[in-house]
Amino acid sequence: MPPDDSRILVVGTTADYIEWIRTCRPGEALFLTDADVRRQAEEPPPALGEEVRCDLSDERQALEKLARHLDRWGITPVGVACYDCESMALAARLAGAYSLPYPSLKAVENCRDKYRSRILWQRHRLVTPKVRKVRSAEAAVAFLDETGGVIVLKPLGGSGSELIFRCDCAEDCRRYFRTIDRGLEKRRNQRLYRSFAGDDPEILAETYAAGEEFSCDFVLEGEKITLLRLTQKVLFAKEPFGTANAYVLPGTWPDGLDPDRFHQTLYRSAKALGIDRAVCMLDFILRDGNMMLLEMAPRPGGDCLPPLVRRCCQLDVLQLMLDFARGPFDGKAPAMPHRALAGLRLHAAREGILKGIDDRALRQDTRVREIHLSRKPGHRIRRPPEDYDAWLLGHVIFEPDPGRDFADQCREVKDKLVVEIV
Repeated sequence: MPPDDSRILVVGTTADYIEWIRTCRPGEALFLTDADVRRQAEEPPPALGEEVRCDLSDERQALEKLARHLDRWGITPVGVACYDCESMALAARLAGAYSLPYPSLKAVENCRDKYRSRILWQRHRLVTPKVRKVRSAEAAVAFLDETGGVIVLKPLGGSGSELIFRCDCAEDCRRYFRTIDRGLEKRRNQRLYRSFAGDDPEILAETYAAGEEFSCDFVLEGEKITLLRLTQKVLFAKEPFGTANAYVLPGTWPDGLDPDRFHQTLYRSAKALGIDRAVCMLDFILRDGNMMLLEMAPRPGGDCLPPLVRRCCQLDVLQLMLDFARGPFDGKAPAMPHRALAGLRLHAAREGILKGIDDRALRQDTRVREIHLSRKPGHRIRRPPEDYDAWLLGHVIFEPDPGRDFADQCREVKDKLVVEIV
């Protein structure tokens, strides 16, 4: 490796993303990887000098190991990229230590704390659910009574739909408060929940927002907003509440959503949380043309979204993050696809040990464009609320037939995957 080799520091991502980045952009990144991630990875490790492995929950260890590695290999960090919520705070601290551009630690904390983000949005006259922090089931019941409708209980932190429950009555509040409390206790050593899962954790109660749920990625550079993707979330009809069954990249702009007002809301929502420059993900509810903000993070959406966007829009958001970390963004918004494309998540129907998985019938479906299976025989399947990751088997990207019910097509595609569980 030549002296003064410049690299983008990729903080705390997963082994599959590391392999993707190394394949597409060899020699451009230095990976700061949690030791547990590398131990459990099936992907080959990066070449010697490309990766620093340590306990990412130990900030001091991470800083010291990184400094030694940079000195030993003559590497100069020229940017910071992060794809995972649990590593964003560390990324902000490392960026500060090396005077590199990245959202501030305060901005990251504003995004990570769902109560704080709601309050800041409300102060800036942006529409978001009414919220309250509660420490008991009875406090949740009181919030339900005061608001006079359905509420949602969730952890203050976390990501996605994990430990999120809809409460229609007082008994729901009591049952799900206990479920979240137990769930946080089990997760108290996970980096994603550690700062939100103490001996007496606060839980977020918020009013339920009815409408269609959307997710988008956008770039904030100076005063300009560049939309990278806009996808509709198709949620499970019942439990687990709020969990995405599929994402759809529509072939047309959503009805009633004014483009100028939409872009203004993206800009104001990021600025309200203290973000000045970032690639951001925003989840929101759309009802009668009005946006209700749910969650923002200074990172792109994950799961099946990067492969879906790459397939549909010819945009590789993981590579875009490297370019953005290195310097000013001068890219253009990708064109909206002419036809809808969907990323369908494949979930196991029950718990047990995965014995076999057969996708031959799935591959013969003319609607299917890509199949990504992430589990192998021997994998132990657990389901929510105990585990929100272990029941996910992978995803399929397919082009739905126009004019046919989308939910029916999702069931048809899923039924062609033969899964044997013992």
